[in-house]
Amino acid sequence: MLSIPASRSNAYTGSPLDRASGQREDAAFIATALISPEAMFIPVWRSKSLMRGVEDGKPEAVLLSSEAARAVRMADGPWAFLGLWEGRPTFAVDCSGAEDPLPLLPEGMGSFHDLRAVAGLLPAGEASVLAHARGLMHWRIRHRFCGVCGSACEPRSAGNAMACTACAAQHFPRTDPAVIMLVTDGARALLGHSTRFPNSTMYSTLAGFVEPGESLEEAVRREVLEETGIRVGAVHYHSSQPWPFPASIMLGFHAEALSEDITIDPQELADARWFTRDQIRHPEQHGFALPRLDSIARRLIEDWLEAE
Repeated sequence: MLSIPASRSNAYTGSPLDRASGQREDAAFIATALISPEAMFIPVWRSKSLMRGVEDGKPEAVLLSSEAARAVRMADGPWAFLGLWEGRPTFAVDCSGAEDPLPLLPEGMGSFHDLRAVAGLLPAGEASVLAHARGLMHWRIRHRFCGVCGSACEPRSAGNAMACTACAAQHFPRTDPAVIMLVTDGARALLGHSTRFPNSTMYSTLAGFVEPGESLEEAVRREVLEETGIRVGAVHYHSSQPWPFPASIMLGFHAEALSEDITIDPQELADARWFTRDQIRHPEQHGFALPRLDSIARRLIEDWLEAE
């Protein structure tokens, strides 16, 4: 099986930010940046992002000034320095403590939406920055206590780390590696349906988390065998995609099937089938749906189709 290159960038990649990690420990720089008229704040409210134009199919991110950010109770919620966007200091701020933050903002600022529903329509780079803010704020509000001794933690590195107030243990944002793979036998692709899918007819690539002491290729073979009983041979890297829903990095592969008889694990999948290229090109005619346009799963499938 030949390696199939990625035809284009995945959603949530291509960030325009200079993360400026060397500035995170500079308290004077951060203090000045927080009140700078050039500063931009990306609000996150209960894992949703502030956007306008969603209803018209032309979404765009809405960034706040430092004054507007204070209005949505920045002082009471987590915040973090994300980096420099075209030289302007950019922060994430979580305003989940407000029951409804919109009345606290100037009129016409848009509304909060699920980023995954519109990522494929956002201007280049915006989806990446919104995902960055969402993932970091998710980590901040769920890691307030030390995993070593259980004591309270307080932010460090301008919100990009946490330090235990008792044992001084340092804690950093967590990203869980997950493999996602399109298994093929040359003419057909293996897709599965999980009861967890929001779309009851969707079939997608297989995926799973990497376990300790396991290579990525080993994780691909193990997950496919566990979920479908299919043995896998050659494994080729395709591309990666940040997936902060809530805290993963998806590592995409194409994999060669060495067997064809499917035995599903009912704890993981409701169904799994082999699909021909014609079926995948016309899913509606065959009674199923493909994964979302913003997903690396969709990109793995499309690039396999185009490589015929």
